[in-house]
Amino acid sequence: MNRSKAEASDRSKEAGADFLQLDTADAPPGGLTDWLARRLREAVADGRLPSGSRLPASRVLAAELGVSRGVVTDAYQRLAEEGQLAGRGRGGTVVVAAAVASAVPGEGPGADRPRPAPALFLDDPAPEVFDRLRAAPARIDLTPGVPDLAAFPRTAWLRAERAVLDGLAAADLGYGDVRGTPALRRAVAHWLARNRGIRADPDEVLIVAGTAQALALLGRALGRAGVGEVAVEDPGSLGARQHLAHWLAATPPVPVDAEGIRVDALRATGAPAVLLTPAHQYPTGVVLGGDRRRALLRWAAEGGLVIEDDYDAEHRYDRPPVPALRAALPEQVCYAGSVSKLLAPALRTGWLLVPARLRDAVLDAKRFADLGNPVLPQLVLARLMESGELDRHLRLLRRRHRRRRDAMIAAIRTHLPGATVHGAAAGLHLMLTLPEDAGRTDTELAAAALAEGVKVQPLSWHARLPYPPGLVLGYAAGSTAEITEGVAVLGRLVRRSS
Repeated sequence: MNRSKAEASDRSKEAGADFLQLDTADAPPGGLTDWLARRLREAVADGRLPSGSRLPASRVLAAELGVSRGVVTDAYQRLAEEGQLAGRGRGGTVVVAAAVASAVPGEGPGADRPRPAPALFLDDPAPEVFDRLRAAPARIDLTPGVPDLAAFPRTAWLRAERAVLDGLAAADLGYGDVRGTPALRRAVAHWLARNRGIRADPDEVLIVAGTAQALALLGRALGRAGVGEVAVEDPGSLGARQHLAHWLAATPPVPVDAEGIRVDALRATGAPAVLLTPAHQYPTGVVLGGDRRRALLRWAAEGGLVIEDDYDAEHRYDRPPVPALRAALPEQVCYAGSVSKLLAPALRTGWLLVPARLRDAVLDAKRFADLGNPVLPQLVLARLMESGELDRHLRLLRRRHRRRRDAMIAAIRTHLPGATVHGAAAGLHLMLTLPEDAGRTDTELAAAALAEGVKVQPLSWHARLPYPPGLVLGYAAGSTAEITEGVAVLGRLVRRSS
């Protein structure tokens, strides 16, 4: 019996499955495979099958639908070829990248057939894109922003935790100060004076749930003060832009070049505030140059407000330290830092310093957000900072991160000789710009890499102004072998498409 007759025979059973509420009665005659592939594609695109979802075994789904197993395997294979599904052996068939269908007009036979585009890697990604990317399965993760988590100082943390608990009175287990525990605010003030040249009284320090919350609190406070827009670097962090945009009306882009943000372009936007990563610009890795720094401080002294995200400031390898902007003009600079890149993002602990005129509004926003960070982790972290354990851990990380950075650069030279590396002197990531003959957009390359089990971020996510295509590759969290293999996969994909 041929496939169409088998389909017609199977369809007459009008079987169905709880999975996606599939009902073969909805399929056109002779078109079961097309119908099933389309229903799966729609479910991936609208989020009913998010990245990481496991599909039913082909034998199981075929039995539930009352169709031949070949109908299901053919449908699965179509989506695998489109880069949406991948077989994981005993792990089954999983969704690896969502897709949105768009018509392809006037391109010969099948001109109206949908053409898949990787929805996880859209040029204008949705706010939940980072959640979905983190959840997507991959054997090699080269996404940026994560330190060497295997190096987390568990022994030192447990030792500090025991010491804290031994000295804790029952009353200390109640609600804490919304601003943060006095011990951690004091430790942060000492850390900033020692490492970033910032003089701050502990009472000026607000403990927050990472830089993400710092931006949220500032967004609320500025919005209530009538500030409707904050300019952002371009290229610049998509995540930071999304956090600000959630609370503010506009985040106008300002171009970045080899000396950092262009202050003339910042002035031209008319924005009253700007978000910067001056010590290690994300994602380009450039340091704000001396002339630009002075021009920016003049702009701020005239009334502009700087939000300084001290991103990756501690992780430097081939250049001297760069002082924080907050040290030069504290009443015009909001300063945000965290331990996400020093210890682990899981701690969700950071700090925020703001000018006196914004302090009450930001504190109110924090109070009504969560009544303050958990007390016990704050006390443990304070002990690590004051005892010197955090400094020792940072020295260890620098050695390990340097080796992995060098491994990534060597792999790029071997497997991606046409790519240009940016921002290698510091940080936890490299930015690559791709040659013009790469053959794919960076979002297509990222989607293809994920289908091969390698997770990266496309540079176009972080740029709204015209900018060359590229990738942002993290090197801190993986082994040198994983880094080399992951870059080799990227090289094969580029060669295959060029």
